[in-house]
Amino acid sequence: MADVPPEQGDPTEAVPAADPTEATDAADPTEAVPAADSSSRRTWLIGGGAVVAVVALVAAALVLTSGGDEEEPVAAPKPSTTTTTVAPILAPLTGLPYPSGVDPTRPATVVKIDDSPAALGKQSGINAADVVLVEQVEGGYVRLAAVFQSQDATVGPVRSARSTDVDLTANLNGPLFSYSGANGGVLAQLRSANLVDVGVSAQPQLYESRNNTVLRFFTTTAQLYSVAPAESSAPAALFTYRATGQPVSSTAQSLTSVTVDYGTKVTYEPRVNADLSVTWDRAQGGVAHVDDQGVRVSPENVVILGVQYVDSGFVDASGGRSPEAQTIGSGEAWVLTAGKLVHGTWSRPTPEAPYALTDDLGAPIALTPGRTWTELAPAGRVTPSVVAPTPPS
Repeated sequence: MADVPPEQGDPTEAVPAADPTEATDAADPTEAVPAADSSSRRTWLIGGGAVVAVVALVAAALVLTSGGDEEEPVAAPKPSTTTTTVAPILAPLTGLPYPSGVDPTRPATVVKIDDSPAALGKQSGINAADVVLVEQVEGGYVRLAAVFQSQDATVGPVRSARSTDVDLTANLNGPLFSYSGANGGVLAQLRSANLVDVGVSAQPQLYESRNNTVLRFFTTTAQLYSVAPAESSAPAALFTYRATGQPVSSTAQSLTSVTVDYGTKVTYEPRVNADLSVTWDRAQGGVAHVDDQGVRVSPENVVILGVQYVDSGFVDASGGRSPEAQTIGSGEAWVLTAGKLVHGTWSRPTPEAPYALTDDLGAPIALTPGRTWTELAPAGRVTPSVVAPTPPS
């Protein structure tokens, strides 16, 4: 309700005029004034002198008590301030704070990358991926599905998709999917899957062709994100991560190496870094795995999932039968984290579910915040070299 202004006099209301005949209280100039009495005058002089004396004494007292100095100004109290610390937003696929300038709501981007012997040392972006999934393909070779969300990079060489990729990417909340092609059966599966096709055929302008070989296609995550649908959003976490100071599983063991045999052999060995953190140096086919900048692949975590491979019913361009990893269900797991090996079980009841990792006592296995390489190892073909505990003296 609006404020009502205070009432004012009505300017049209008549004000009665003064009566010119009405008597006033002014003294009559003709009226006699009695003369002052001399005794009264003497009394006033005496009293007046006393008043003057009292005033003088009070003034003197004020001068003495003030010392004659001006009063010092009193500083105003400083206003109190409260500092509020805002917790950083953690990337779901690393458990680390996002780098400056990265939109935390953006979707995951999966890029299929060649990992044949010919590609080693020529791969771009593999050390910037949050998660790398390693899957078996034809002839005992492996191929990478590099997942980006918190980092950007130039990526390649981009290669073709496999039927394994449909379930493998289903728990990433509709990711962008970059690949160079696929056979007709796999293409049909991809087009009905929960992903966004940003492959070479669908978005050719996003790719650079560097040569005339199968290793020719390269792209950047920035280019791939430029065509992301507005409704795309970030994925949920695939794994859980340890808080600072949280111990590794009570069943953790020391080890010197672990080997996965796809036909091609992949080996991880612990590396102690200058800051005393432990990462895992990867070798493939007996050769140290480095990227196109010569940087060794050495992630903070390695998750090895023992899976069954079945015939997908599809063949590659050379006629080789394509194996398909069964990533829904459960199986044996080996987790390399914080310099230790934790043996246990993985489970994933639905395509949309993350991987639940538990140790041999049934306790959850949490990872070190950072990058994770996940090997989809053929069941029964993982060989850890565990360090025997020192017997008590």
